[in-house]
Amino acid sequence: MAVVVFTNGAIRVDGSTADVDRLVVIDGVVASGDSPIPTDAEIVDLDGGMLLPAFRDGHAHPLLAGRERRGPELRDATSVAEITARVRAWAETCDDAWLIGGSYDATIVPGGMFDARWLDEGEAERPVVLHSWDYHTVWANTAALRAAGLDADTPEPALGRIVRRPDGSPLGTLVERTAIDLVLDHAPQPAVEADVEALAWATERLAEHGIAWAQEAWTELHDVPAWVAAARRGRLAVDVDLALRADPERWPEQLAELRRAADGIAGVEGLTARTVKFFVDGILENHTAHLLDCYHDAHTRGLPNWQPEQLGDAVAACDAAGFDIHLHAIGDAAVRAAIGAAEGIRESLRRGRRLTIAHAQVVDQADLPRLADLDVTFCFQPQWAVPDAVMTELTLPRLGPERERQYRMRAARTAGARLSFGSDWPVTSPDVLLGLRTAVTRQDEDGMPAGGWQPEERLTLDEALDAATSGVAWQAGDDAHRGTLLPGMIADLVWLDRDIRREPTDRIADARIRGTWRRGIRTFTAPALAGAASTRSF
Repeated sequence: MAVVVFTNGAIRVDGSTADVDRLVVIDGVVASGDSPIPTDAEIVDLDGGMLLPAFRDGHAHPLLAGRERRGPELRDATSVAEITARVRAWAETCDDAWLIGGSYDATIVPGGMFDARWLDEGEAERPVVLHSWDYHTVWANTAALRAAGLDADTPEPALGRIVRRPDGSPLGTLVERTAIDLVLDHAPQPAVEADVEALAWATERLAEHGIAWAQEAWTELHDVPAWVAAARRGRLAVDVDLALRADPERWPEQLAELRRAADGIAGVEGLTARTVKFFVDGILENHTAHLLDCYHDAHTRGLPNWQPEQLGDAVAACDAAGFDIHLHAIGDAAVRAAIGAAEGIRESLRRGRRLTIAHAQVVDQADLPRLADLDVTFCFQPQWAVPDAVMTELTLPRLGPERERQYRMRAARTAGARLSFGSDWPVTSPDVLLGLRTAVTRQDEDGMPAGGWQPEERLTLDEALDAATSGVAWQAGDDAHRGTLLPGMIADLVWLDRDIRREPTDRIADARIRGTWRRGIRTFTAPALAGAASTRSF
């Protein structure tokens, strides 16, 4: 019997229970505080820090993050010349037939439209495809367009867009999945072994941020073998649920494939596939999010992937097949369609089915009252709730002054939605503490804007902590076993170096993770503690 006792710190059980003086974990399960302690128990001295349920990421893409690491770092590049220089250096050391990387900052070019000829300056002979930071747009060089056979005569894909020059030839920017896949379908798939290493690296990074479980929010069927291999070899540092993507162009025939893939994972420790992911729409920055009224700067309401009736039927079919539902919905029309789909399985939700609406960037006021009678989760990405360069240079000009209110965490919670948090990594950092700070302050790291952006939508720190822990456990359908530190719960734990509830709200992200445990097993130890005597026995 393995017994671990945590003491000498603030131990937060959950949002409604008083702190306890010590926490006892027996064989990976939280025990009652008065459990007898054997003489050989491991004692973890929290050193005045804070212990709480491990963080959980309700919407992330670890595989994309791990794959991205194989290419050049592009996120901090501030010009096209800087990106092409990094691609050139990468090409000189990489002998892959195709060079695929990410994530460039779309704001460095007006409108986010990039020319293939610019990328040719970095590599002209081999195909190069770079994902933008949002993964809804790519920038391809001329060789990639040529390899895919894209030219002025290529018809526009039904649910995507080929940005074109005045003569009709492809510019080099491809928008949304069906357009992007016109090129990437010609590229070789990553090897399973390479993806296993990518997943090992990515899940270790999640553990470093205090995370013990993550929703992989977009899985293609050809990615499943790498996940299974990584899990079976013990290479995943967090438990993961795969959300298998529903393809509107292959629906409803695809559902049987998704069910077979999910059933094939049954019994693989630390890995499930109990969720189906729907991209209801795209994103605001490239005019593909679905809005109720036209964009402020373009005569379009966006590019919905699923029409409301089609979405409702597909969600009901997934529910009947035993899947939980994860809906990407950015625009107010997409959020309305997602809520409508939830209403279609209302009885199933009351019996325990989980339906999550991710992002919910713009919600029409008229739709908030509909949440009162629905047990749905809104999974927000709190780091996005600031007026950063993307917001001010791309998003707000698209929306216009009448639709500035976004990421309405407080309004959604008040209306009756459950809240969970996700990072959408690698779109943004998996640092949960950054998300907590932003949710509570609605400010960037410099404390701007003063008073917070749309401050009426701020959460309290306890509400934000619950969203990052028990809220995601509810989303996962695992709230009976995880998400709190009540007796009988699985011991997923995170140890912070301070009690962030006693810190100024703008200093929350200054805290450091000292340790992470998954199922009672330590998955991360802060480097300063790695060789120190941080534990002892009676």
